[in-house]
Amino acid sequence: MIKILGVLLLAVGSIARCDAQAAATAGTAQEHAQRAHALLNEKKPVEAAREFAAVLAADPNNLDAQANLGVLLFFQQKFADAEPHLRTALQQSPDLAKLRALLGMCERRLGETEKARADLEAALPLLQEANVRLQAGLELIEIDTASQDLAKAAAAVEILRQGAPTDPRVLYAAYRIYTDLAGESMLGLSVAAPNSGQMHQAMAHELERQRDLPAAIANYRQALAADPHLPGAHFELAEVLQSSPEPNLRAQAEGEYKAALTANSSDVKAATRLGDLKADAGSLDEAASYYQQALRLQPGDPDAAIGMARVHTEKGETAAALPLLQQVVAADPTNVLAHYRLSAAYRKLGKQAESKHELEEYQKYKAIKERLRTIYSGMRAGDPQDKTGR
Repeated sequence: MIKILGVLLLAVGSIARCDAQAAATAGTAQEHAQRAHALLNEKKPVEAAREFAAVLAADPNNLDAQANLGVLLFFQQKFADAEPHLRTALQQSPDLAKLRALLGMCERRLGETEKARADLEAALPLLQEANVRLQAGLELIEIDTASQDLAKAAAAVEILRQGAPTDPRVLYAAYRIYTDLAGESMLGLSVAAPNSGQMHQAMAHELERQRDLPAAIANYRQALAADPHLPGAHFELAEVLQSSPEPNLRAQAEGEYKAALTANSSDVKAATRLGDLKADAGSLDEAASYYQQALRLQPGDPDAAIGMARVHTEKGETAAALPLLQQVVAADPTNVLAHYRLSAAYRKLGKQAESKHELEEYQKYKAIKERLRTIYSGMRAGDPQDKTGR
């Protein structure tokens, strides 16, 4: 009985001590947390990490300390140490997208590729912080391309392009993925349907890219011979014919544009190109009819709007041309032709300051596009597959 009573007294004493320790622990955790956040504000991440670790020693369920310590260790590149803290924080609060992205990056560096893919995929659409979204997306793209899952890589690229449309890292990733997708599709098409209209159409695209226009024209004709109703083929053939240096081939373009419009009465580009041909020939009323058809189908189409503005200008209706050109420039400030025609329109209306401004914009963007053209020409010249030297 005495022994049992002694045990009970010890137990009561232990409970009293535990209550006192819990109160002291709470105070200690709060003090460490305050120091940790103060150190963060002073940009002392290493010291802050030690304080957050002290918080967790006192209070292992502290979400703020788990999350912050995981983030700090991640950016110190201590990935094995960061990973359990990030995972624990996410178990407590699964909707923290930034933490999930960082966890995925940790997992990738620790060789846990499938876990990394799952966490990065889940986090990417929800990330708001631009730098974290970009890094997470690029890492997910690397994982997907390494496993040849190009469709998933393309989906990640589209998310990044929405938030960073001009970032060179995103643009390069898009270029590589879409190039690989094109090559994969071409290979699949050559195996599945080597003599199909689509195969010849794809070959024509590639030959056109390499500036081998005669071979491209021949393949477009073979594509239409295999399937006279092949979507887009008449328009694409017309475009190559129109860009040919040979007058007899250029003369055939109009018939192909008309065939494209007959096959698809909603073909805005075919209607616009026919308007251009009629305008070049001086048939302004016919040109206007085609441009109006295109604008009914797609209001605001830049090529049709510029064409219609040209018709107005050549008919002496310069004031009617202005809103069309202004709309194009507002939608795409890099449109060289719109700036040029808008400058001429302002000049005819006696608005010299506006004309001068548009001429300067024209010259600026024209110079940029000339530089790009020179770069692309140099790339083609150095391409061992480009046999034309053009």
